[in-house]
Amino acid sequence: MSSKRFIVIAGNIGSGKTTLTQLLSDHYGWTPYYEVVKENPYLTDFYQDMLRWSLQLQVYFLSKRFQAHQAIARASCSAIQDRSVYEDAHIFARALYEQGKMEKRDFENYLELYHMMTQFLAPPDLVVYIRRSVECLKSRIRERGFAYEQDIPESYLLHLNRCYDEWIADYKFGKVLTVQADNLDLKWKPEDFHYVCSKIESSLEQPELFFTC
Repeated sequence: MSSKRFIVIAGNIGSGKTTLTQLLSDHYGWTPYYEVVKENPYLTDFYQDMLRWSLQLQVYFLSKRFQAHQAIARASCSAIQDRSVYEDAHIFARALYEQGKMEKRDFENYLELYHMMTQFLAPPDLVVYIRRSVECLKSRIRERGFAYEQDIPESYLLHLNRCYDEWIADYKFGKVLTVQADNLDLKWKPEDFHYVCSKIESSLEQPELFFTC
């Protein structure tokens, strides 16, 4: 059996995906693929006018995550991805449309593109869903201090959480591990991080294969 593993870290804004991605990459020696945020030319404009920039933002994320997914499939070593291509459509584009921040024709056009692109992708071995309450997310967002995130409405985070829960419940491409993380400090408490590692290892067969390319 090949030792290559492909793990996705999924979760809402402020859930700690990037921190966990880095920690797991260092721990297991997996190649990390991070969400393209700071380089995204639409993000600041989007938070100021969601209806105007929602389609452009989502197409940008879809393109970058599709490219990352393809790169992971071509590579010979194990990889871990900070947010998946599936979340773009089932969480963020959906939430924008349902909240009236994306026009119906744009949403339908986006979904057609998404379904066409994902036909060419093999799913990850495991999706790790880091779930936190809205109160916890808001606290973490304040602490990390990104200016463009400080005015995110609580209703938007709540809607995203609902979309995540429904997506995870219906996910059929492979295995899912849900981590209830409100009481976990993955960055500063090693015991919390190792708890998540043990849950990941027990979620897949032959965990000894995690430690090699």
